[in-house]
Amino acid sequence: MPDPMLILTHSEVADAALADWRQVENTLVTGYVTGDFATGLELVNRIGASAEKADHHPDLTLTYSRVGITLYSHDVGGITIRDLRLARTISEHAASLGCPPAHD
Repeated sequence: MPDPMLILTHSEVADAALADWRQVENTLVTGYVTGDFATGLELVNRIGASAEKADHHPDLTLTYSRVGITLYSHDVGGITIRDLRLARTISEHAASLGCPPAHD
């Protein structure tokens, strides 16, 4: 099992092939089009439950028709395997709610 405190290189993050996500400096970022506030809130609630279970918490922005997400391992100052795992889970939640990635 990979060290959860080890900062990943840019190529290691790229190798994870997170289709919905992009690396911006030391973070992973994405957004999902929810179409309405209730769906966005449901996505945020699912993300919150998964974050609590993983004890790893993203930064979230909820607007009427979109949820923005930033992942970053604050305790080590970069992207770790914890971020990759939570990113995959978040992508699954968005897909199950029919929320496509917002490509800005």
